[in-house]
Formats: sequence, C-alpha cells, structure tokens
Amino acid sequence: MSQPENLLFTNDHEWVRVEGGNVVIGITDYAQEALGDVVFVQLPTPNDVVNANSTLSEVESTKSVSDIYAPVSGTVTKVNSALSTNPELINSSPYGEGWIAVLEMSDPQELDNLLSREEYQSLIDK
Repeated sequence: MSQPENLLFTNDHEWVRVEGGNVVIGITDYAQEALGDVVFVQLPTPNDVVNANSTLSEVESTKSVSDIYAPVSGTVTKVNSALSTNPELINSSPYGEGWIAVLEMSDPQELDNLLSREEYQSLIDK
C-alpha cells in the first residue's frame, strides 16, 4: 500500500494529517505490517497535553507492544474509541478508520521536523 499524498511522517512510522490547527495521527501501513495482528490499543486520554516525541499511546500485537509517539506537541482533543473494540482497524485501514488520536497543535512549526511522503518512502525502502 503506498502512502497517501496528503500526509507527513515520522522516523518512528507515525503518520500525520494536518486539518487546520489540528493533526490526526495514526501508524503507517509499514508499521502495522511489521507489528502483525493488532489486538489492543491503549488510547491517550482526551485533554492530555503531550510533547513532540513523547509517548502518546501503545499498540499491542500478537508479536510485541510498541509505543506510539506524538509527532508534534499539543493537546489530545479526540481519540478513536472504535479501536477499543476493534483494534484490528489499524491493520485493515491504517490511513482511514485506524487513526488513533487528534491533537490540537501548540507549535505548528514542529511540522517542519516531519518527513514528506518521498522522504518516508526512501526511509522504508532502505
């Protein structure tokens, strides 16, 4: 699955979709494939304030448990509660229904630290 055009990425395989002053965050197709079948997602708590590169949530698969890092600093405004009962949405729709959280950005300039689609593709092609 190729990466959608309108996203930014982290070196840790999170994706970011900018929507005004907010960002929607999930993990990439590459990451979900490496994890295997996702069986549990620990969602962040709404109104939590997170710093860029700090742990945002946790994804547990049949293979391992992985931290999901906040790509930018901000406040959690929304979480994907559907993942509580259907964590496999991360596997079946990593860029759609498998999103994890929405953050209201506190410093939009941090987006400059993220990777473009081309830069991310080059990272995973190595």
